[in-house]
Amino acid sequence: MDLRKLKTLIDLVSESNVSELEITEAEGKVRIVKSGGAVVQQYVPAPMPAPAAAAAAAPVAVAELPAPVAAAPTGHVVKSPMVGTFYRSSSPGAKAFVEVGSQVKEGETVCIIEAMKILNEIEADKSGTVTKILGENGQAVEYGQPLFVIE
Repeated sequence: MDLRKLKTLIDLVSESNVSELEITEAEGKVRIVKSGGAVVQQYVPAPMPAPAAAAAAAPVAVAELPAPVAAAPTGHVVKSPMVGTFYRSSSPGAKAFVEVGSQVKEGETVCIIEAMKILNEIEADKSGTVTKILGENGQAVEYGQPLFVIE
């Protein structure tokens, strides 16, 4: 820790109502305690990393776990063009715009995303059959988040 910074911290503690101050940084830890008018300072340097030879002497078994592979959806993915709330229908009691197996045409509304109190109709950008619905009704969606898969 820089000596000027340390002196500033000591001065701040001695002039304030703070009785104890502890700061941890990469270089170490500093603890300043005010006791009866005098300021006591402790400095604990950061531990040094173990040398490579010592690390090699103690072998460590590491088991590699297979990384979960997210199955990439086959077909055309309709993604969210904005951040907002995903709705499958125009109102809570209404029928959903599309279901799995529905035939859609390019330009047909597939869902609504509410953003800033404005309901934005999201249209299919490809004709085909809806094979997956990836968005949850009433849940928040991010820009570019997959919503539907059309084949």
